[in-house]
Amino acid sequence: MSKTLADLRVLIDATDRELLALLNRRAGLANEVGEIKRIEGSPVFRPEREAQVIQGLQDVNQGPLKRENVATIWREVMSACRALEAPQRVAYLGPSGTFSEEAAFRFFGTSIERIPCSSFDEVFHATSAGSAQYGVVPVENSTEGVVTRSLDLFLSSPAHIVGEVSLLVRHNLLRLSNSLEGIEVVCAHPQALAQCHLWLNTHLPNAERHAVSSNAEGARLASTNPAWAGIASLQAGSEFGLHVVTHAIQNEAYNRTRFSVICLPQTLAAPEASGKDCVSLIVSVPNKPGAVHDILVPLKNHGVSMTRFESRPAKSGQWEYYFYIDLQGHPSQPNMAAALKDLRELCAFYKVLGTYPVSD
Repeated sequence: MSKTLADLRVLIDATDRELLALLNRRAGLANEVGEIKRIEGSPVFRPEREAQVIQGLQDVNQGPLKRENVATIWREVMSACRALEAPQRVAYLGPSGTFSEEAAFRFFGTSIERIPCSSFDEVFHATSAGSAQYGVVPVENSTEGVVTRSLDLFLSSPAHIVGEVSLLVRHNLLRLSNSLEGIEVVCAHPQALAQCHLWLNTHLPNAERHAVSSNAEGARLASTNPAWAGIASLQAGSEFGLHVVTHAIQNEAYNRTRFSVICLPQTLAAPEASGKDCVSLIVSVPNKPGAVHDILVPLKNHGVSMTRFESRPAKSGQWEYYFYIDLQGHPSQPNMAAALKDLRELCAFYKVLGTYPVSD
């Protein structure tokens, strides 16, 4: 005989109690791990270990939970267990409701001590000064390219990269009233305004575009004036009591932003190999013919794949450039170690920004 709705609810309630008991058991084991870490002086947070745990569970999952759901659930479980040892202090571009905050939650889970900042500079400063253990900053968008301010700040910051998050970004037009009529100003971060310019040109050609420090700040401003609208996440809309006038107004449907997770080396050293890793570098080369070609030769000779190559002016007034390079692999691999050694000998400036597990 098939089960009734009441029967199924009883089974779900019983399963929930079993899950709660198992989660508390896991939390107890995590506390024991934390005690050993305190004695050894080991870091509470190990991104490569957590990546391996989630990957392993995704590989053995047989449904009906989707692969991404497994990652979301276990990240929150590990975040709650980690917070029993010590909640991680994480800086990001605020206020509440930004994509940077969402990226922080995606990486650490929501059981963190949140430190919203007013600018990328403040995120780097908070992380470097120690008021935050970790920072989360956007570095690249699939539509608009690199976030230049973040790249420039990496050059002088003592923080290094220990992780990354790739976030599907959907920009929504938010307003106090559920209508496009009478919108005079659209407020958003400059990157968001650029990523939505085609829709804005078509639907709000006469509205002023007002650049602000973050999309969440744009949503906040929209909540103070009925003639203003903001471009932000659904979370920001909920946070400030706004209607979603139009969903997903970004130029490209598949619009992703890549975020870097940074910290001081004494907070967390470079993560060990996870099996799917990246090395990020900043280099410059002598200003002579063939110098850029020369730095690519060690990568080819040692079979190392380059996944990103960006240039930024050195601001020396001499038309010199820094090159931001991402390499696929980990320095513990012999071919990567050999390539990095040969590359360093060719560079006038050489800085490893970080070694970290690659985001899915």
